[in-house]
Amino acid sequence: MTKKKGFFAKALDVIERIGNKLPDPFVLFVLLAVFMILLSYIFSLAGASVIHPGTGEELPIQNLLSGAGLQFILTSMLENFTGFAPLGLVLAMMLGIGLAEKVGLLDYAIRKTILKSPPALLTYTLVFVGIMGNIASDAAMVIIPPLGALVFYKVGRHPLAGLAAGYAGAGAGFTANLFVAGTDALLAGISTEAAAIIDETMVVTPVDNWYFNIVSVFVLTFVGGLLTSKLVEPRLGKYKGDEVEEEDEDELPNAKKAFFAAAGAGLLYWMIIIGVIMMPDSPLRGEGGTIVPSPFLDGIVPLILFFFIIIGVTFGIVTGKIKSGKDVTEYMTESIKDLAGYIVLVFAIAQFIAYFTWSNLGTWIAVNGAEFLQDIEFTGFGLVVGYVILTSMLNFLITSGSAKWAIEAPIFIPMFMQLGYHPGFTQVAYRIGDSSVNIITPLFPYMVIVLAFMRRYDKNASIGTYISLMLPYSIAFLITWIVLLAIFYFAGLPYGPGVGTYLEGGQ
Repeated sequence: MTKKKGFFAKALDVIERIGNKLPDPFVLFVLLAVFMILLSYIFSLAGASVIHPGTGEELPIQNLLSGAGLQFILTSMLENFTGFAPLGLVLAMMLGIGLAEKVGLLDYAIRKTILKSPPALLTYTLVFVGIMGNIASDAAMVIIPPLGALVFYKVGRHPLAGLAAGYAGAGAGFTANLFVAGTDALLAGISTEAAAIIDETMVVTPVDNWYFNIVSVFVLTFVGGLLTSKLVEPRLGKYKGDEVEEEDEDELPNAKKAFFAAAGAGLLYWMIIIGVIMMPDSPLRGEGGTIVPSPFLDGIVPLILFFFIIIGVTFGIVTGKIKSGKDVTEYMTESIKDLAGYIVLVFAIAQFIAYFTWSNLGTWIAVNGAEFLQDIEFTGFGLVVGYVILTSMLNFLITSGSAKWAIEAPIFIPMFMQLGYHPGFTQVAYRIGDSSVNIITPLFPYMVIVLAFMRRYDKNASIGTYISLMLPYSIAFLITWIVLLAIFYFAGLPYGPGVGTYLEGGQ
């Protein structure tokens, strides 16, 4: 007799079926670009136009099927791709971060942080390392959950609780970090492209959400650790499974010495940077000696790139993984190879956004959408919460954070700018909605991998086991983040250097 499924299980099945029917992200953006072309034709026939909020100029909807439109499509295709802001940012960041990952530095730091944690702080350390693990991108979701399970098993605690804590930090807390990561560069580039629909001078930098992310790390660490200790682990009870054979990890020679050497080199590097900033008439300061804005913030991506190259090369030399400059090149090449799928996707995304902008449909939707929201008096923080929840729901259908933001940003950033909101603030709202529900989305690619890890300790573990284990984290992180966003919103706190809730001259 088969067990009857509950409403929630049925809903997840429906979501999974719908999501599986969606095309591959590259094909999805090709279809969206075609849809944009047809939409511009329809709006152009109807004589639609919009007044640009910045210049006061009347902009007609331009037909992409017209002679001028076809010329634009053909002559701008390569420029749309090569000039797409996120592409250079992400490739540059991954040259450094990828090098540090390939030589084993990030893996070593993650493992030792967890294994050396005091027993009383183990749970919180595991969540913290999970959150911080996104510096290594998706690799954290493969490394940290099984390591957390193994550590909990070794100290006599339920291994699934350790797995859940690590995975919650790495998956649901993916967007937060104490450092500026590749995700910051990727999203900021797309945000800048979208903001140009209203204001071509607006630039969203990789540090625009940095303050909010730093606070998020500590708040989510506390919430995730408390949830594990007070709810998840008691619910699991005492572990009564079979003895698990531990997998030995081969440690790199001189790894400890290499780690401290890399840390020292990294610290010296930032001390030099700070020293230059503190100099009178520093070339890294802006006019009048300001930090916001300044060449330092404008050049933050190259500075971070050099940091990761320095610590990666130092670690690699001491461990023997780097014996010549050729090795450095090979490791960097491997890290760029890992981005091949992203580069292909960017080609389609860049065309979609370019068509959206050239046709003036982006401006039309932004202006009319903002006016509609004002007419129905749906603005303020209620609107922001609604947007966060919308994003979290869309995550059940499109799991790629960059692909989803490439769809949402050209619509919501200009619209929210019309309501006076800074693009960096809109990006924060997107990030918390996108990140929180990663771990309960049936289409999330790491669900199957984590489920396999779970079955090492519980052979009967199923998707239902997985969802029931991770759902409390997803709900708790989403609610916590909304509360934290409300604190920043109403207290007028900056989300990053010089970035508040409103544009200059706004509310």
